[in-house]
Amino acid sequence: MLSEEQAAVVKKQLMEHIERSFPDEKKQYAKEQVEHMSQKELEDFLAKNNLISGQDSQCVFCSIVFGDIPSHKIDENPEAIAVLEINPVSKGHSLIILKKHLKEGAEVPKEAENLAKKVAKRIKSKLKPKRIDTLSSTAFGHSVINILPVYSDETMNSRRQPAKKDYLDETEKLLKVKPKTSASKPKAKKSIIKKIERAVEKFEEKLWLPQRIP
Repeated sequence: MLSEEQAAVVKKQLMEHIERSFPDEKKQYAKEQVEHMSQKELEDFLAKNNLISGQDSQCVFCSIVFGDIPSHKIDENPEAIAVLEINPVSKGHSLIILKKHLKEGAEVPKEAENLAKKVAKRIKSKLKPKRIDTLSSTAFGHSVINILPVYSDETMNSRRQPAKKDYLDETEKLLKVKPKTSASKPKAKKSIIKKIERAVEKFEEKLWLPQRIP
């Protein structure tokens, strides 16, 4: 079963593929069907098209770490990566994602905390917020540190908006640090998103979409 966050990522991937690959006369209908799918309808759609099975699901953060989900990475070290939040509260809102799941009760590695401080310092220097708030949380068994630039009175509960590609590209260019050549890259592995993307590309003309009542 997909989580809400995984469902959102899957929908985003499908919408991007429709925009990129579908004939113009089919784009609008396909996008509307995907946009209005409930979580149950999305799972039925994926199963109907043989895009997932019960053992194919993977933590969405692992998918980001392994490069199966595209991201705007601005820094990394052996323990964690720093990426731009795609639904930011404010300009420069970033996430520090550990490369491995932590065992229950384990502390966040110092390297991840150090990366958070490094990125926060760079955001402060480049974007000039009043202050920067950090908040650690756990999702899908994964530890994540939010780095939130505060320009007026933003909090983690403030309204979020999907970031446009131009914004992400511009902010990544401003904040990105090139990784050291000696840094090891995580070994690629399959994820639900990767499998979906390959399958959609192969069967895009045969996709079954649920009929909706007008």
